[in-house]
Amino acid sequence: MKTLLVLTVLLTIFGSTFPQQGKSVEDLIKEIFIDGMLDTKNPAVTPRNPDAGCVCVPYYLCKNDSTINTDGVGIIDIRIDENQGECSSYLQFCCIPPNVVDKPIVPKPDPLLPIQSGCGYRHEDGVGFRITGDEDSEAKFGEFPWMVAILREERMDGQDETLNVYQCGGTLIHPKVVITAAHCVSDRQKTFKVRAGEWDTQTKNEIYAHQDRAVKSWTIHPEYYAGALFNDIAVLILEEPFIIADNVDVACLPKQSEVIPEGTRCFASGWGKDVFGKEGKYQVILKKIELPIVERNKCETSLRTTRLGAFFKLHNSFICAGGEAGKDTCKGDGGSPLVCPIPGLKGRYQHAGIVAWGIGCGENNVPGVYANVGLFRDWIDAEVKKHGIDPASYTY
Repeated sequence: MKTLLVLTVLLTIFGSTFPQQGKSVEDLIKEIFIDGMLDTKNPAVTPRNPDAGCVCVPYYLCKNDSTINTDGVGIIDIRIDENQGECSSYLQFCCIPPNVVDKPIVPKPDPLLPIQSGCGYRHEDGVGFRITGDEDSEAKFGEFPWMVAILREERMDGQDETLNVYQCGGTLIHPKVVITAAHCVSDRQKTFKVRAGEWDTQTKNEIYAHQDRAVKSWTIHPEYYAGALFNDIAVLILEEPFIIADNVDVACLPKQSEVIPEGTRCFASGWGKDVFGKEGKYQVILKKIELPIVERNKCETSLRTTRLGAFFKLHNSFICAGGEAGKDTCKGDGGSPLVCPIPGLKGRYQHAGIVAWGIGCGENNVPGVYANVGLFRDWIDAEVKKHGIDPASYTY
């Protein structure tokens, strides 16, 4: 049993005091989040073996390649050893020059699928390509289009360059609105930006680029209590709206005080550590975990078996999910969404919880604890209306 309560430590950054000692902040940032957006007009075309007569290009700029379909949807193995492959990235193919194209080969929509309109659509099969080798709970590209990364802008001593340091996860509910945990943005002296559409943080070779937007202002719930993370929710207003795309879209919110039934299988996503402690590693590719909702009295009973003790009371601003060994959100996932299927609406999800805290990560019979988004629906509506924003974008 872990003996460390993960409360405010869920407000994490890649670097600083965490496990990869001996590396500079700059090195850690380069390992995790790459700045810039993919320029499909001038893609990286890298000559490889001259004898092979091919060049390495992003997979969507090579037509008639044996490894991709004619509609542009590639079957890509994310476990390919890049040191032994023909190209330096698993998202690049070695393409014979006559087959290299200037414009991306965009996948054609499936005519058998209904046109999706509204919030909360999960792309279960991904967007633009399909992956194999997903042995560690990797999400597919664009599977959770509402998932965003909240980045903190930092300027290193003696340098003019501004660096983006990962702060927390968050959820897009309107092109100009993100919700996250209050503990992620409690420092009013910081400058934040939001990145949407990210997937693999070490490449820019996906068919659709990520987008960055500056945070204009944010509001923390007035009853937020940092000591125990009660009412751990904040609303972020962006300077400019995101452009809705296949990999960037909004989540639905539950109705006020809506209760998610016990046992409902939900998904948490994020780039946080795989296990708790110094042996844990932050994730490069967005991960997902399927977790059951745990009824609050049962959750409270389970938490009382930990170092919290027999008299612990679970605050009404929390819900619980998980309790299955080896499956849990962890350090670095703070602010990230827990989404649950909307009854009667196939393929659509509502944002039920915000990663707040837990005891260790993935402990058997010890659920993780999430801010209860349904409890705050009326407050969220009131906050966005102050900025002239219609809650219809996240209403189903």
